[in-house]
Amino acid sequence: MKATNITIKVDAELAREARVLAARRGTSLSRLVAEQLEMLVGGDQAYAAAKRRALRRLNHGYDLGWKRPASRDELHEREVLR
Repeated sequence: MKATNITIKVDAELAREARVLAARRGTSLSRLVAEQLEMLVGGDQAYAAAKRRALRRLNHGYDLGWKRPASRDELHEREVLR
């Protein structure tokens, strides 16, 4: 994997808290941000793949065993025959 440097602007207090968080986790701020971006992108890709699968299934359709209900006349005729 080839790494690319990016520049972001965040509030100074947020940056300070993020550095503290990274230090508590024993990692760098860069690695902390990279991991979070990986999670966001991975989640988005998983959602897109699940959506494609669901749409394929919907396009294929399912036989749910549905049968047209009897008409009023058919029901009446059945009652008369009893």
